[in-house]
Amino acid sequence: MKNTERKITGRRLWVFRLAALIIIPVLLIFILEFGLRLTGYGFDARAIIECKVKGQKAYCDNSKFTWLFFPPNIARGLNPFVIPAEKPANTYRIFVFGSSAAQGVPETAYGFSRILDCLLSERYPATHFEIINTAATAINSNVVVKIAEDCARYKPDLFIVYMGNNEVIGPYGAGSVFEPLSGSLSFIRLGITFRETRLGQLLTNLSQVVGAGKTPKVWRGMELFLSKQVSADDEKLQIVYKHFGENLETIVKTAEKRKVPVILSTVGSNLKDCPPFASLHRKGISKNDANNFDKLYKEARGLDDKGQYAEAQEKYLAAADIDGQFAELQFCLGRLFLQQGQYEKARQRYIKARELDAVRFRADNRINEIIRETAQKETSKGVYLADAVTALEKESPNQIPGDELFYEHVHLTFRGNYILAKTVYGQIEKTLPDQIKKQAAGGEAILDENKCKQYLAYSDWDLHAIFQSLLDGYILYPPFTNQLNHEQDVNNLEERINSLKKNLNGRLFSQIDAEYQEAINRRPTDWVLHWKYGGFLMDAVKDYRRAEDEFNKVVELAPQLHLAYVMLGKMWGRLGNFDEALKYYKETVKIKSTYAPAYYDMGLIYQKKRLAKEAEKNYEISLKLNPEHYPAYVNLSVLLYDEGRLEDAIKVCRRGLELNPDYVALHYNLGCIMRKKGQKEDAIKEFRTALRINPEYAPAKQDLENLLSENK
Repeated sequence: MKNTERKITGRRLWVFRLAALIIIPVLLIFILEFGLRLTGYGFDARAIIECKVKGQKAYCDNSKFTWLFFPPNIARGLNPFVIPAEKPANTYRIFVFGSSAAQGVPETAYGFSRILDCLLSERYPATHFEIINTAATAINSNVVVKIAEDCARYKPDLFIVYMGNNEVIGPYGAGSVFEPLSGSLSFIRLGITFRETRLGQLLTNLSQVVGAGKTPKVWRGMELFLSKQVSADDEKLQIVYKHFGENLETIVKTAEKRKVPVILSTVGSNLKDCPPFASLHRKGISKNDANNFDKLYKEARGLDDKGQYAEAQEKYLAAADIDGQFAELQFCLGRLFLQQGQYEKARQRYIKARELDAVRFRADNRINEIIRETAQKETSKGVYLADAVTALEKESPNQIPGDELFYEHVHLTFRGNYILAKTVYGQIEKTLPDQIKKQAAGGEAILDENKCKQYLAYSDWDLHAIFQSLLDGYILYPPFTNQLNHEQDVNNLEERINSLKKNLNGRLFSQIDAEYQEAINRRPTDWVLHWKYGGFLMDAVKDYRRAEDEFNKVVELAPQLHLAYVMLGKMWGRLGNFDEALKYYKETVKIKSTYAPAYYDMGLIYQKKRLAKEAEKNYEISLKLNPEHYPAYVNLSVLLYDEGRLEDAIKVCRRGLELNPDYVALHYNLGCIMRKKGQKEDAIKEFRTALRINPEYAPAKQDLENLLSENK
């Protein structure tokens, strides 16, 4: 009997091989992707998602969008916004792009986009200007490209771009601690596209687990980037500049497809009052030259401090001949020339100090050159330049920007934001359709700075809160602690805080209350005003009933804002209504599942309600999200102590002390546990450790005295 089997040969064989190598794996990938979506794994990676406002369909910021670029528990969110599902008639819709400086940090309620809204609305009252600020902390142009593409789908009339500070330290930058730099922008974009898939998110999560030691577990702000210093002559900077230029062009092309004009703004920074965060010696410097430099620089600093400027200058310049790449030296020369009235020389040295700063949080000259070049090259495509750098210089003493316009390195004061808004406003008028221009209110002058403050209800209460947040969240921590004259900067800030605090009284509060009501009457649907007013009523006036009304209004206007639910939870917690507080905290974590403070607050409430199991669960979640929130270790150890679970309580204390060996309350708690176990020597040791760290810690002092007296 003949064998009738036929061998597969030739073209058919190659078709089968191709199917095995490509088609089958692709099919498996599609099946896996579909399965992950079906089971609800992963997150929607768009910057804008659908939501409900007052029961009606709308679009809002996606709190999970930045998970594409950062670990979820430390990702900073987009500035909250709401877009109506149907664009209202007579509306001019503006999207603002950038990072924290564009957001308006340290208080986004007074960022330049908010002031710009006041300027435009006052000048063109018949038009509704809908300004949607999509900025976020720590992002750069690699992220903004994706945001701009998403925003282009929502009928924009104008794009405004104020970015450049984070190009080096942001995702895929040369100094990033998150996503590494690649020489290929196409490869970066392909990677982002893959992460948008559920399969990509699964593999990203697995890689973060495998490389857990490399991934930051806690958001430490600017301190995170201290280990990623980049010298001014590092070749990787050229890649960063190239990618920045290409990303700007992509944003312009995205707008051009929709026939949307674009305003590109140069990016200002503090020159006079922001010493470099880190200084590096020039490459290849010999040990002998380094020693000579250090000797001359130390001598120059000593002479400078004594006011012997001519002698100091001679020493500084001699040190610069050895190593002119040391950023702090250039800053000292700038300060010295300023003191001598040589303003242009001072300005050039300050600029050089910024260019050489090895922790690159400020847009440098090349970044701003690229912005100007792109605007000039794309003018025919509806691109306009807002030269904020020049405007800020013109408004600064001796054309050297300092703390008159900046809080620290790049974040603008109210006046700085007003100048930026006014500069951008000048370009917006060129983009407006004739029908809007014809409806302009009478008069040529635009709203002045004081009127803008009034419209936004800005007061000394806010300035005090801003200064306090700067001190507590920025200035007391690295990299600011590395800066020249840091101690003096802290003292100056504390003096300003104390000076403002003296004037915060009932009379001023009554005036601020009236200003908020007036501002809200003028702009009743401005959820930011309701948010700020609620905080003022809660913290300053202690009028919880009216505060509740304001926060409920925020929830109505911006239901995706998790912090509104947090404030309602805190308010009810203060009033002792724990069940009501828990309701709002649970709503908080539904919206933002990675918000550790809400879990901590729920743990605290459950602990007060003597629901130990629930309290422990929430404390543990909060510590998983933020392992360095030490009060959670303290409370959890107390909870376990009260439950009689002494060994578990010890483990919790040890966990916290591994991360922070000098946390006094944990040493004290550990001492109490050891005493309870009858291990008196260990208890004495822990109490003494607590007192060594803080000699004034009364509980440890008292318990130690009692324990020692028992041993006599």
